Amino acid sequence: MIQDDWLNILRKNRVIAVIRASKMEQAWQMANAVAAGGIRIIEITWNTHQAAKLITLLRSKLPNCTIGTGTLLTLEELQKAVKVGCQFLFTPHTNYTMIERAKIAAVPIIPGALSPTEIVTAWQAGASSVKIYPISTVGGINYIKSLQGPLGGIPLIPTGGVTLENAQGFIEAGAIAVGLSGKLFPKKLIIAQDWKGIAQQVKVLVEQLSE
Repeated sequence: MIQDDWLNILRKNRVIAVIRASKMEQAWQMANAVAAGGIRIIEITWNTHQAAKLITLLRSKLPNCTIGTGTLLTLEELQKAVKVGCQFLFTPHTNYTMIERAKIAAVPIIPGALSPTEIVTAWQAGASSVKIYPISTVGGINYIKSLQGPLGGIPLIPTGGVTLENAQGFIEAGAIAVGLSGKLFPKKLIIAQDWKGIAQQVKVLVEQLSE
């Protein structure tokens, strides 16, 4: 996938579902629920149970979705993720070697950064976009807004503090997309296995962000 394709996917969809679970079956249900609600970019964190197997399965069963992984900490993990067909790669940090290897494999890589120096460093190293994490610790929406003047040309994806209520505010502030994890999956709905309930609240979010 080339850079322009990745950015177009982000602009079209605006939200990434981040799924982390200790059981593959639960992660499978979570992924299908958000897909039913209209989310088309799904990240299965690499520390999810049987992540590689699940990603392969989701790519087969959800052909209309872009399926990738995150929480990649090492080059070895990244290479395994590329091998199983991940369509994008998130890391919580910026690592030059990992960025370069992803570029060689032609898979979008989104490293994590926080300060302006870290953001620019990641972008100049070849990041496909930059994950701003954890956004809640540095001012949330106002921080994204304040970055637009000097760094407006860098596509930013805030995570770690994005909610159903403030997601649209991040987009309006200049973020190209947002990443949501726990807020998409309220504990009470997970315990009740209310996958339709999760899909319904996702549908509302998707409709808001598409306006």
